[in-house]
Amino acid sequence: MKTFLSIGECMLELAPAGGGLLQKSFAGDTFNTAWYARKLFGDTWSIGYFTALGDCAFSTEMLEFMKSSGVDVRHVSRIQGATPGLYIIQLMNGERNFSYWRSTSAAKQLARDEDKLMLACSEADVIYVSGITFAILDQDGRVALLSALAQAKDRGAMIVYDPNFRRRLWPNLADARAMNGNIARLADVVMTGRDDEQTLNGLTTPEDAILHYAKLGATHVVVKNGSGSVVIFKDGAISAVRPQRLEHVVDTTAAGDSFNAGYLACFLAGTGVDTAAMAGCAVAAKVIGATGALVEFHPTPL
Repeated sequence: MKTFLSIGECMLELAPAGGGLLQKSFAGDTFNTAWYARKLFGDTWSIGYFTALGDCAFSTEMLEFMKSSGVDVRHVSRIQGATPGLYIIQLMNGERNFSYWRSTSAAKQLARDEDKLMLACSEADVIYVSGITFAILDQDGRVALLSALAQAKDRGAMIVYDPNFRRRLWPNLADARAMNGNIARLADVVMTGRDDEQTLNGLTTPEDAILHYAKLGATHVVVKNGSGSVVIFKDGAISAVRPQRLEHVVDTTAAGDSFNAGYLACFLAGTGVDTAAMAGCAVAAKVIGATGALVEFHPTPL
């Protein structure tokens, strides 16, 4: 059995439930991808999540939710006195705005136990990280995670990276760009978004983003573009796939995270990149048609 390991932060999510009420769930960019991957990858894959949680009741509930979703949490750390982060979704015409409370999130210490981090990475065939994963860590944590990824890559693991840039999480743009470059140089697959690249690197087209990451050594780059075409670079060739037009968008939360899971499930099963992009778009379409990051549906596993 092969292992897909996602590394990052899972948070308490409060999303609109109608009538001024909020519905509690658990979500976070890399966990969202792991959750959808569990639905899509099939029984020949183990889907693991690496993070740190506190010892509070919400942390225990979150861990049980991960287990009940079929996600392997053997390597999750529990930190005494810590709590998970929290965010609230506000919606307007399908677009979302987030308010965060994460300054004391346990996930900020996910790289504190370097031996546990190295062990988890050593067991993985594919490792998935995001820019948010690195943004929440201190400098020592970033160095430890980069080292673990480098050793896993040397051993033959595939590293998948989504820059998923959030300006508020970085002290300055220069630091964000430098770290983005360091991670991208390790990545086998870069899955970015046009808006992220405009904000982070000042790149205005998907082709500009592809050239940027190709110069850093990436041979496989996927650029998401909202309702526009997904542009894919693989082994020197560029192609584009336009998603089906949707008449009604409820909530775009986790659109990119779920796309990544759909794309990777197909690509790792051996399909071409265009087919993988179409699959990713189909999953994202289901997700943005409902409220919240994690949307229940029953796909046929690959």
